[in-house]
Amino acid sequence: MTGKVYLVGAGPGDAKLITVKGLDCIKKGDVLVYDRLASPRLLKWMKPGGEKIYVGKRPDRHTMKQEEINHLLVDLALQGKTVVRLKGGDPTIFGRVGEEAGLLRQHGIPYEIVPGITSAISVPAYAGIPVTHRDHTSSLSIITGHENPEKLDYSINWEKLTNATGTLVFLMGVAKIGYISAQLIKHGRPPETPVALVRWGTRAEQETLIGTLSDIEAKVTAANFQPPAVIVVGDVVLQREQLMWAEAMPLFGKRIVVTRARSQASELVDRIDELGGEPYEFPVIETVMPRDEDKKAEIASALAVLETYDWVIFTSVNGVEFFFRHLTELGVDIRGLFHARIAAVGPATAEALAVRGLMTEELPARFQAESLIEAIGAELLPGQKVLLPRGDLARDWLPDKLIELGLQVTVADTYETVVTGEDDDELLKLLEEGRIHAVTFTSSSTVHNFLEILKRMGLEDPLPLLANVKIACIGPITEKTAIEAGLTPGLLASEATIDGLVNELCRWNAESKRI
Repeated sequence: MTGKVYLVGAGPGDAKLITVKGLDCIKKGDVLVYDRLASPRLLKWMKPGGEKIYVGKRPDRHTMKQEEINHLLVDLALQGKTVVRLKGGDPTIFGRVGEEAGLLRQHGIPYEIVPGITSAISVPAYAGIPVTHRDHTSSLSIITGHENPEKLDYSINWEKLTNATGTLVFLMGVAKIGYISAQLIKHGRPPETPVALVRWGTRAEQETLIGTLSDIEAKVTAANFQPPAVIVVGDVVLQREQLMWAEAMPLFGKRIVVTRARSQASELVDRIDELGGEPYEFPVIETVMPRDEDKKAEIASALAVLETYDWVIFTSVNGVEFFFRHLTELGVDIRGLFHARIAAVGPATAEALAVRGLMTEELPARFQAESLIEAIGAELLPGQKVLLPRGDLARDWLPDKLIELGLQVTVADTYETVVTGEDDDELLKLLEEGRIHAVTFTSSSTVHNFLEILKRMGLEDPLPLLANVKIACIGPITEKTAIEAGLTPGLLASEATIDGLVNELCRWNAESKRI
């Protein structure tokens, strides 16, 4: 049975600029064929077991020729697979989608063209440059600049193009900027016409260079300004001074790795994204129900006598969530806790309890077990019974301290923390290229597992690769673990919450801009 091919525009780079239909195609594809202009974050949406094939081009080499890509799509579809060809920007604007679709049609393979947001309008917008403006121009031309001068002369009628529209947008033309400028001046554009080059627009590496037709080539050379970049020619460039917005965001320019479990990562990912950073999800832990039958029996025994506990102490949101999952599976009524007082470490844990109708004792000033004892220590009396639902990797400090105070402690390891099974070659490439700016750790297990997975992916010693990456920890226990692992943490949240971690990242970025 013949498969189907979706020719999808991935947008300019910011993963959230993918269309709803484009994202739907990614989710259902058996094979994803992509190039370097497609955001690596989009690859995370593939279904488990999906195959990824990189066919992108770099300035110094061609990974796969276009003709080979065309035939690859045909071969994959003839194997009965659903194929997603992910192309940067919009596939119909200099994306050679016509060649791919033409060969698919020749072989009788069904396909769809899914438009994307073109870099011709979105990249200037992220630099604060609207490509049209009521007071300056109402017309726009989009031109390819990725050709040799002879071909440019053959394919472009410079005499007509130069003044045909108010704004000219050249895609892929950085290497030809001198020739392009000279032709526009030769055919009537004033030498003082404003020009902007926006490199890696909408991504963490976004960089903008402003000049005029007369001096832009010299500025590109002086700055060693490299592709890929969008070139904007026209008076709309002057709007950037008033309208630039992306660079003003607190985390602009930073690509930050989030190592939390996928089920917990969304809050941190969303906060980084809304503050202008580029989050890179790399979950290194996964929380699961205990698999050992003896452990299950211990949990069942502990929850069967809820009415006997004087205290139930929760140290994490996971502890809360898995506690209630066990209650449901075992058919235990939460009203058995009528006698117990509830304590929580951290506001997030307290909130997870509050939404389930359980109000906690006064929260400690610092969000760790030691501070909890300081806050409620006077209320903890010898002989009282305590239930401590937690994960299998939790520290023993709290139960040991409670026993030392004379309380009877029942520890219930309600969930297990395991290493994820996903490798990520794209992350390795970004680390090697120095394009990861920070890694966030929210627990000791994220530190251990992150380094373990890097080793599993082939790095004998991952520490040198992280030497210039800012290590951000949510609390002192996590920071201590990072130091013991050989890392050098540079950022520590003022309070052990996601907001505290994000605020520290913003402070760091603000300081780095002032240097």
